[in-house]
Amino acid sequence: MTGLHRHRHLALSALALMCAAATAQAAQERAFNNPPSLEQAAPTLEAARGTLLMSAEQPVNAAPQPHAGRERLLDLVIQYTHNTIYNPGTRTYVPVYLRSYTGTDVDPQVPFVAPTIDVTPGDTVRINLDNRLPPDETCTATDPAKMNNPHCFNGTNLHSHGLWVSPAGNSDNVLLKINPEQKFQYEYNIPSDHPAGTFWYHPHLHGSTALQVGSGMAGALVIRGDRLPKADKSGAIVRNGDIDTLLKPIKGQEFPERLLVMQQIPYACVGDKGEGPVKKKKIVEKGQEIEVVDWSCKEGEIGVVKSYDQFSPKEWQRSGRYTSINGLVQPVFTARTGEVQRWRLVHAGIRDTITLKIVKLKDNKQLSTLETPQSDAIDAAKAFIDQSCTGETVPYEVIAADGLTYAKAQGKETVTLQPGYRHDLLVSFPSDGGYCLIDESSPQAGSVSQENNTPQLLGYVKVEGKAVSDGKEHIKNTLIAAAQKNMPEGPVRSKVVADLKDGLQLNSFVPHRTVEQSELQPEVQKLVFNIFQNKEKVTQFAIGETAETAKAYQPGVVDRELKLGNAQQWQLQSALAGHPFHIHVNPFQIEKIIGPDGKTDLSEPGAVDVDGDTQYAGLKGVWKDTLFVKPGVKNKADPNKLDYYTVYVNTRYERYIGEFVLHCHILDHEDQGMMQNVRISLDGKSGDAHSGH
Repeated sequence: MTGLHRHRHLALSALALMCAAATAQAAQERAFNNPPSLEQAAPTLEAARGTLLMSAEQPVNAAPQPHAGRERLLDLVIQYTHNTIYNPGTRTYVPVYLRSYTGTDVDPQVPFVAPTIDVTPGDTVRINLDNRLPPDETCTATDPAKMNNPHCFNGTNLHSHGLWVSPAGNSDNVLLKINPEQKFQYEYNIPSDHPAGTFWYHPHLHGSTALQVGSGMAGALVIRGDRLPKADKSGAIVRNGDIDTLLKPIKGQEFPERLLVMQQIPYACVGDKGEGPVKKKKIVEKGQEIEVVDWSCKEGEIGVVKSYDQFSPKEWQRSGRYTSINGLVQPVFTARTGEVQRWRLVHAGIRDTITLKIVKLKDNKQLSTLETPQSDAIDAAKAFIDQSCTGETVPYEVIAADGLTYAKAQGKETVTLQPGYRHDLLVSFPSDGGYCLIDESSPQAGSVSQENNTPQLLGYVKVEGKAVSDGKEHIKNTLIAAAQKNMPEGPVRSKVVADLKDGLQLNSFVPHRTVEQSELQPEVQKLVFNIFQNKEKVTQFAIGETAETAKAYQPGVVDRELKLGNAQQWQLQSALAGHPFHIHVNPFQIEKIIGPDGKTDLSEPGAVDVDGDTQYAGLKGVWKDTLFVKPGVKNKADPNKLDYYTVYVNTRYERYIGEFVLHCHILDHEDQGMMQNVRISLDGKSGDAHSGH
């Protein structure tokens, strides 16, 4: 027996003992906890100066606001890890063997979610990335024709998703490749005027991004702000503040935070050593026999993520796997009636849409077990939801998207998260008892899978306390009370309180100035996603200015040259399937989202698409870094013609120069070519391209 096999044998023996003990205490072990938070290192900078981005009367960065810079140091070791993932259908813990992060503050009991990096504007984050995965000969491949085939599964790098930092050097540089047995230190210098909010980090090496994120290699990065809004002598707000200053604890209201890193780990079971090909089976679908992944797990087999067949369309639904939250499947949350909780949601999955809904359990007796019926059938969870999660729906207030605060809170009963999305919610439970946290089926055209997916149970909430009044009014009154305590006396407090009373407006906390039409360059950036077969019958995942000119990713080619200091409009469309558009470095502001009829603006408050989808409603004026672009539909008069959804967004190219990428955030699409290189320079002209591949 080799040393590696001996290690695996001993690990599996230990896992067998773990599984036996763990099954008896499943509900207790699944108690919700925020991911572990990275410990703060000693300060290394005496001071940093800057301002929040938004200024009504002055350019960005005009007024100084001191802030002490601190350092966070994180050691991230990447290696294979043995552990288990709970399967509610069988009420067993399935042994898995996955690439994962280990190191500083990683919980060895929940290894498939990385620790949270908590920082404040002005801080420096240093991440020592140590790649201890086995050698991989595909990492040295140079054939351009194969660059869009999944490859280099053991190479890696790191992306700070949503951060407004440099894309060059050892900052948020995803064109770097850290091969097996290599080390590298990333350094994120968070500017002192960076928005506070919910961000995340994950691998981003072209060719293996989906495989590694699908193994659980992802964590949250939360920027916590302490900057109050500022008024001038006339009482006008001249600098916006951080929403965190409003949500500071006051007497009787702690504003507890729940950070939910949601992951979709599609493990397939192979032999007892974690080796061998992923099993396949044949099924009949729409009258045709097709080959799909065999998702069955027999005793003694080990779950792995090793094949891109595991990311194919519809496979997540076929798999019977469950979305995990902070590394746990169906965790149990706790809450008290009336308290207003801040939920930070991070969709750190690969490709499937999550539509969040909170519904009361019909029978509180089920709180004693909190288990779904024991069955491998996908429909079992739906049956449980249909029979047991039938009480009133709990509405909540959405206050931020992709880490960026809304100008006005939006009351919702469901919120759609596409891969890469983040949403901040204010949640308050009106009465005691049990609640179901549900991933509700999205309308077909509003889902990545283009299917009416089966609802899934994400977790439970146990609520204690006396019943309270109307939830929306309660949240509003709670925020007003917080503003009267936390905002400085005078015009700032008066403005914030008046805004909250007037429909929960948050104007004093929006981190970016609106992009005015007068700022925009006359030239528009046009982008169309497309999937097609080339002359060699090879499927192409492509981007272009039109569907006809779309091409798969070309390493070393800069597709878009942009000029520092410019503001520009982008028009986004998709010819086949829906795709979440994500661009690095600079966020964008949504101007409008026009439906296929060419006139309906689906970003208006209360807008409903023809298929009942409301995911775009209320997005007009919202800032984001990732946005789903729905697919074109066939023209009724001419089936050969597509009527497109057209997404209009505006952005500024501020502060940072260098080369970075835009791509579809269905990560297996990105790995197979749905990506472009972008460069911001001083003059916006072409030059020598940089390639990290």
